[in-house]
Amino acid sequence: MPTINDLNTEDDELYEHYAFKVEKGQQSMRVDKYLMNFMENVTRSKIQSAVKDGFVFVNESQVKASYKVKPNDYITVKFEHPTHEQLLVAENIPIDIVYEDDDVLVVNKPAGMVVHPGHGNYSGTLINGLIYHFENLPTNSSNRPGLVHRIDKDTTGLLVVAKTENAMNHLSDQFANKTSEREYIALVWGNVEDDQGTIEGNIGRHPKNRLQNTVFEGDEAYKGKPAVTHYKVIERFGYVTLVSCKLETGRTHQIRVHMKHIDHTLFNDERYGGDRILKGTTFTKYKQFIENCFKILPRQALHAKTLGFEHPTTGKFMRFTSEIPDDLRLCVEKWRAYAKHQDN
Repeated sequence: MPTINDLNTEDDELYEHYAFKVEKGQQSMRVDKYLMNFMENVTRSKIQSAVKDGFVFVNESQVKASYKVKPNDYITVKFEHPTHEQLLVAENIPIDIVYEDDDVLVVNKPAGMVVHPGHGNYSGTLINGLIYHFENLPTNSSNRPGLVHRIDKDTTGLLVVAKTENAMNHLSDQFANKTSEREYIALVWGNVEDDQGTIEGNIGRHPKNRLQNTVFEGDEAYKGKPAVTHYKVIERFGYVTLVSCKLETGRTHQIRVHMKHIDHTLFNDERYGGDRILKGTTFTKYKQFIENCFKILPRQALHAKTLGFEHPTTGKFMRFTSEIPDDLRLCVEKWRAYAKHQDN
């Protein structure tokens, strides 16, 4: 049976590499199905093609798609990977610019737009649009032009983009030193009892599903990075609550992970289980109401509403706000009407 060492590795830089060690408690599962839980934006057919082409290895030996993974298996996968130059293709994508000067841009990102190119999203991203409209953007530590921070594909709202090296350094320091201001609006499952509160819990990669992050506490806290979210209730609708979340830190999926941690998963957050009924009645009419809400808002209910930072040249503190997008607004209105009907 061929091993990973039998492959010609001269062109290794043309491939994107993944490696996983199967957890001790993992149940027996087909390797293609197992990998689906660990690879973002990768279809099952693409995984099966990689297996067929001999690019999936378990313990350094090629396997078929039907191979059943076992605890402590070491899995490696290779995919043909566009070069960095191919990833950064300028595209004439419309960008909603809220503010612009010689140093910075503030952009209002729509739902469905990925911020930067990566596996499965090689075009149509915010960066593809930015490099079309703006020349010589500075790169961050990950070699991504203009990016100081990012928000998830299906989260809407405000991002600041650096246009100069000085702006990049200045803004990056503000985010690192927690002096920037970021407020999000979220609709979450359940009635949040306290009017306001703070969630603290180190966030890291979920050990059994690498597409998710999770909170690590106690003896396992070292597995994650410190994260702090301050929340405040805006409006209660019984089975769901509208909240404001202010970030002290900026971990990947922070609000989504922290709200789930306190048992208030974001409404229609598919990745974290919010795309099913978590609170409410068993009535068919209620189920239909939820389905209608999901159709109106086919994504997690999260919007980056407010962004504040010190201008890198003038030193003036600037604050921007964006309107809640129509899909989230209509969903909230639907819940408001439902809650009012329940009270009568």
